[in-house]
Amino acid sequence: MRTATTQPKSALPGGHLVQGSVLIIVLWIAIGLISVTLYFADSMTMELRAADNRASGVAAEQALEGAARYVGWALASFATNGAMPTNTLFTCENIQIGDARAWIIGRDSTLTTATAGTAASEPVFGLVDEASKLNLNRVSTNTLEYLPNVSTDIAEAIIDWRSTNASALSFNYGAQGYDAKHGSFESVDELRLIYGMTIDVLAGDDINRNGVIDGTEKSLTGGTTVNPGLLEYTTVFSREPNFHSDGSSLTNVNTQTDLQALLNSTFGSGRANTILTAVGYNTGGTGGGGRAGGGGGGSTTVSLASVLQFYIESGLSASDFEKIADDLTSTASTNQYIYGRVNINTASEPVLIALFMGLNIDEQTATTAADTLITYRTQNADNIGSIDWLVTALGQSSPVVMSLATRDLVTTHAFQFSADIAAVGPLGRGYRRSRFVFDITDGTPKIIYREDLSRLGWALGAKVRENLVAQNTP
Repeated sequence: MRTATTQPKSALPGGHLVQGSVLIIVLWIAIGLISVTLYFADSMTMELRAADNRASGVAAEQALEGAARYVGWALASFATNGAMPTNTLFTCENIQIGDARAWIIGRDSTLTTATAGTAASEPVFGLVDEASKLNLNRVSTNTLEYLPNVSTDIAEAIIDWRSTNASALSFNYGAQGYDAKHGSFESVDELRLIYGMTIDVLAGDDINRNGVIDGTEKSLTGGTTVNPGLLEYTTVFSREPNFHSDGSSLTNVNTQTDLQALLNSTFGSGRANTILTAVGYNTGGTGGGGRAGGGGGGSTTVSLASVLQFYIESGLSASDFEKIADDLTSTASTNQYIYGRVNINTASEPVLIALFMGLNIDEQTATTAADTLITYRTQNADNIGSIDWLVTALGQSSPVVMSLATRDLVTTHAFQFSADIAAVGPLGRGYRRSRFVFDITDGTPKIIYREDLSRLGWALGAKVRENLVAQNTP
């Protein structure tokens, strides 16, 4: 009898096919598992990078807060008596805060028509004086329309927006879906709502608002010359205290008893009487020009429009005037603050030109005067503490000086400051930017406005970016 034998499985019909199928299935499963592993590994890598970026963003945000506190310290230390602290007094760039760094983006206030063509392509760093701009709640149509790119219609629309006289309003906002405010501006960004406003008028060619042409921006006039818009030249925050740091009132040049007391204590009674007579007060003598009282001995009251007018008519030398300049005002003590003065120590050329032309000064005279002032203050930075330097630079007979004397429009003091702070976290990641406005009118720096500008993109220039990349590349 024949015995049945068992063949090896591999010898069974179709055995090779079975083994091949199993191998393919195993390979597919392996490939699937590898794909899933790679997918999750890639996801974890991306999540790790995202978490790192979030952590860097948080670090940058905290750096902004730290830099703002640092600015508060700098203002408390150096912005005394209305002085404008410069970037030589404290660090304004590459400020290290933990593993993050911060920069305070400023402006170059030395540019004139003659030097504009050589303007830097990289931002400068430092604080910005809000009084270097025109106050939207105080400026006239005549002045506004002389700012770059501002038409008469836009200037009138701005005045119209803040006017409380509803019957005088002439712009129809119905199609815009809102009404005119009929009240004061609360921020310069409110200009976006003005009838007929465009981004070209608002920002000019400086889209990221850092004071230079960079990135994808293109100068309207070619080269590296920046042409900003209204956001650069206007403010709502400029105000000057009408009192001393201890709270006592300043001496009003239109109040004889108070003025005489100050002059007596500074120069003696004889010299004081001479000064009082020169500006028109009756001091009991028989001489003097007597501006307010005709050609006789003067009057018991005068009406001096500004401290500048007092200085011009007083006959005081610049050195003597500076002894009392910080004590004087032409505004009654019932007005706690004086709004809208332009600081001639820090104002840009376009602002100065617009201010002068708003007083019916012709463009050539206004431009020449603005350039002269900027050149003088750049070369005499230690001698521009009082308004007298305006007369020294331009001359007492200058039409600009004569016009400014009849209006209380200019100052040499700063009490509100913008700190446009940009920060990056560790390894140059997590870019953040915010603009802070500080007020020190009561002696203690306070943040009165804050705006997130991160949306405008990188504003620190190419050099800072290159340095960060170089520092963080293995």
